[in-house]
Amino acid sequence: MSRPEHLAPPEIFYNEDEAKKYTQNSRIMEIQEQMSERAIELLLLPEDSPCFLLDIGCGSGLSGSVLEDNGHYWVGIDISTAMLEIAVQREVEGDLLLTDMGQGCPFKAGAFDGAISISALQWLCNADKSHHKPVQRLYKFFSTLYACLSRSARAVLQFYPENGEQMELVTSQAMKAGFYGGVVVDYPNSTKAKKFFLVLMTGGNVPLPQGLGTESQSGGIDYARRERVKNQRGKPMKNSKQWILDKKERRRKQGKEVPHHSKFTGRKRSGRF
Repeated sequence: MSRPEHLAPPEIFYNEDEAKKYTQNSRIMEIQEQMSERAIELLLLPEDSPCFLLDIGCGSGLSGSVLEDNGHYWVGIDISTAMLEIAVQREVEGDLLLTDMGQGCPFKAGAFDGAISISALQWLCNADKSHHKPVQRLYKFFSTLYACLSRSARAVLQFYPENGEQMELVTSQAMKAGFYGGVVVDYPNSTKAKKFFLVLMTGGNVPLPQGLGTESQSGGIDYARRERVKNQRGKPMKNSKQWILDKKERRRKQGKEVPHHSKFTGRKRSGRF
């Protein structure tokens, strides 16, 4: 199968039909959520306070919703109008910006406590237009990303390198921009579950986290176990009544219209029609 970045530029490839898959295809949604959870884990964020995060290539807002579920605030950037329109329809809590990551991150210095990106970085390795030079676009992206992060922040970017040379190109430009870090590989012996995460640090060189080495029955992160751990830490289970009430309260504080809750809020349906 051809890689998506070889078929068309991202703003063309992620058209309305492709964007709909991110709200209708349960498998795509599950994979995106799992990779987002793993990216958050690799960020090593403090557990006792919400953080302000940047979601690069946020698309339809699936990764942003995972950030919300973990109690964080976020801003998302993406080059696809169709994907951002889906995010707006989904009423995500984050602010959205239409921009090309290859032109840099247009934010003030030290604005974010961390950044994640899911399946976007590899697009910068292509020259989709005559004036595109991958080395320059990668350096522009990484240097501006470094600038807009606080000096204790991390960035975790999941991507699909085409080969070793491409991985070296990406990591070398990140290090040139001032980052420390490297690539963490989860499930390296699995063709299906193998994932690459570029873990970048601004506060000095520390050992990289270990990649996940054994594949769970679901082929990825044990999602149910994570929910149980959250609950033990005092965080409500996803889609529970308290989780819904907390989400409504966050949206209310942002000045958004929120439906009033009632005795039916969060009540599980019987499945009858």
